[in-house]
Amino acid sequence: MWAVTLRALRHRNFQLFFSGQLISLTGTWMQSVAQAWLIYRMTGSSLLLGAVGFAGQIPIFLIAPFGGTAADRSNRHRLVIATQTASMILAAILAWLTLSGRVEKWHIFVLAALLGVVNAFDIPGRQSFLVDMVGKEDLMNAIALNSSMFNGARVIGPAVAGILVARIGEGWCFAANAISYIAVIAGLLLMKVHCPPRSTSSSPLADIVEGFRWVNGARVIRALLLLLGLVSLVGMPYTVLMPVFADQILHGGARGLGILMGATGVGALLGALTLAARTGVKGLGRLVAWSCAGFGISLALFAFSRWFWISAALLLPVGYSVMLQMACSNTLIQTMVPDQLRGRVMALYSMMFMGMAPFGALFGGALADRVGAPITVALGGVASVIGAIWFGRELPELRVEARRLIIAQGMAGGEPAQELQTQPVEE
Repeated sequence: MWAVTLRALRHRNFQLFFSGQLISLTGTWMQSVAQAWLIYRMTGSSLLLGAVGFAGQIPIFLIAPFGGTAADRSNRHRLVIATQTASMILAAILAWLTLSGRVEKWHIFVLAALLGVVNAFDIPGRQSFLVDMVGKEDLMNAIALNSSMFNGARVIGPAVAGILVARIGEGWCFAANAISYIAVIAGLLLMKVHCPPRSTSSSPLADIVEGFRWVNGARVIRALLLLLGLVSLVGMPYTVLMPVFADQILHGGARGLGILMGATGVGALLGALTLAARTGVKGLGRLVAWSCAGFGISLALFAFSRWFWISAALLLPVGYSVMLQMACSNTLIQTMVPDQLRGRVMALYSMMFMGMAPFGALFGGALADRVGAPITVALGGVASVIGAIWFGRELPELRVEARRLIIAQGMAGGEPAQELQTQPVEE
């Protein structure tokens, strides 16, 4: 079983990437929790919590198409090294400002926005770089293991951050994050990657337009992206409001915030491992619909819980379901997209997955100030269930196109094209 689940790790380059990213992302999650707690401690405002989330993610919505074009036109290996280095520098600046006692609200907003600009290039670059490390045969497993590693860090990082913030303050979490980038940068520098030459005959703007046109003409990918965008817009703002739940509703403080975020991470890790154990794409479309519905129901139940440990337990299916939806969508999209368009299409994935989140964070923060965090989060859960029902009803009409696109790429997560030609793809 483990040989199947971990098969992408037979590639040396992916081993280096996986181990370095696990350390680095642990630091990233530490900073995420500490930054949210810092702004909440300084202001006590749900609206400003949402505003910081908006500042950090709106650049992804606005700039990701340029990042995707860069990933398709340049050496993806070098692009990821550059973005990881820039992220390390920004974390170090925030650590220095906080530890020296100079940090102000506007510093947090500016640094969050700058990190968003970096992520607009980093996310499509990293996502499209996976196929360069493992090839098409193990791409599905690499995506799932990448999600597992992300969520393994999501379990460890918030728990450590909760302890550090409570004992020695937020600044040391930012410093630890800056140091953690050394691991992933070292791994990237040790890689031997063959990055094929890429066409640069057209202008960057023409490349961006080409990416939008291709996605617009692929109904199945458009449907996956629309569902992602809906969940990011109305469902994911619960993460921005987590300090409110931890402090005002569940009375857990900074340590409680770390436990709640860690519980979500445990669920998400299990969701990613569920996908990693699969060997083909058959049935993933149906899994997207069911996991989206499970996310919405669990989120609505969490919104009205007033017992800390019940709330933490409910965050397990929340994390499990949303990660399963995101990872399945990522896998399906990457198995259907031509390699020459991979960066641009993954940029649109980034726009829907993370780029819509700032609008949800800002709206969720404002709505929570008026009607309270529980009602805001519950409404997001209900909307996610409605989206799942819509997607489920669309599935029968999407299967034929999905089958055609997957066969055109010659390989689908270990299933040769000739096998797919004899069986329906359950999109």
